[in-house]
Amino acid sequence: MAQDRRSLLKGAAAAALVPALGAIPARARAQGSTTLKIGVLNDQSGVYRDVSGPGSVACVRQAIQDSGIAAKGVNVEVVFADHQNKADVGSTIARQWIDRDGVDVIVDVPNSAVALAVNAIVREKNKAYFNSTGATTDLTGAQCSPNTVHWTYDTYMLAKSTGGAMVKTGGDSWFFITADYAFGHALERDTTGFVTGAGGKVLGSVRHPLQSTDFSSYLLQAQQSRAKVIGLANAGTDTINSVKQAAEFGVTRRGTKIAVLLMFINDVHSLGLKAAQGLVCTESFYWDLNERTRAFTNRVKGNMGGQYPAMSHAGCYASVLHYLKAVADMGAPAAKASGAEAVARMKAMPTDDDCFGAGQIRADGRKLHPAYLFEVKTPEESKGAWDYYKLLQTTAADEAWRPLAQGGCSLIRT
Repeated sequence: MAQDRRSLLKGAAAAALVPALGAIPARARAQGSTTLKIGVLNDQSGVYRDVSGPGSVACVRQAIQDSGIAAKGVNVEVVFADHQNKADVGSTIARQWIDRDGVDVIVDVPNSAVALAVNAIVREKNKAYFNSTGATTDLTGAQCSPNTVHWTYDTYMLAKSTGGAMVKTGGDSWFFITADYAFGHALERDTTGFVTGAGGKVLGSVRHPLQSTDFSSYLLQAQQSRAKVIGLANAGTDTINSVKQAAEFGVTRRGTKIAVLLMFINDVHSLGLKAAQGLVCTESFYWDLNERTRAFTNRVKGNMGGQYPAMSHAGCYASVLHYLKAVADMGAPAAKASGAEAVARMKAMPTDDDCFGAGQIRADGRKLHPAYLFEVKTPEESKGAWDYYKLLQTTAADEAWRPLAQGGCSLIRT
């Protein structure tokens, strides 16, 4: 840890702009070999720290170790930075990483506004970009790029799985409490489509700033609408605070259901089962889903500061692991020379990893794998640490995501 702190400014943007930024010594080394540099750009200190932050860095390091790339004569170095959920800060870091520090790949990037800004820069510079924690479908739609893979989840998948399930069980009138930026708007929009398409109604919505602490007025407006479902189109600590305050105000005791449209297992851990029990959410990875997910979790959890990996962390691991397989196949010099060519090679190869199993990357950059609808267990149902979910339903990979023809991606020939 001391060594990492001493190298905190290596490969970083100006300290005045980016206070939380670091470099990690290479984890895969071989004498006289080609060096690849991976930048993990995320929220290291704010609302999304627990679902990205240091955990994503640990999972990228695990992917490098598991890939065996060092034995193939390739060095891999990792740098990381805090974009502070600001598009201008994220853009500055991305440009300096690429132009000054030789970063070949940018990974993670929660916050859809930052994700889209970085997407444009990476395409301009012909590097590679694997987004795991941003949710906007524009990454595989209007702003799709030959340099980008969108790995873990998006607003269409979340809306279809969680929103569709709620309507089927009688939740046919909705009121949204929405984070006021690109992600929240997109999640509300996509969920509205599934609600109204199933014959339901949206009675209203209210938008809140990122990192809000007081949701009382928003919850009051939702209750006054008499909607059967309050849809939380937010994430991270905003979701945690929304659920906690809904419980304090007795919202669910009045018969209203809470639809948490994006929730991670780390959020459940922060809430505790007493507050979170009964909530329904969608994830594409759960540590206790099968033998392979448990094996991955056992390898990485000791480096995650007491946390277990969320789907966002798993996406960072799996995307980097698959990239390194492509590097081994095409050669590191070719991968460094063109991010678009590296991504094209990734698309041509089937994916397979302990987090998501077998899958593929679609032509628009959408990574395909199943989506899982979970219900949070009661305290009595949980049998141990982080035993939080019971599986309600699985949406197959070929059904979970927006159809290719509907995205408007310019990479798709019509």
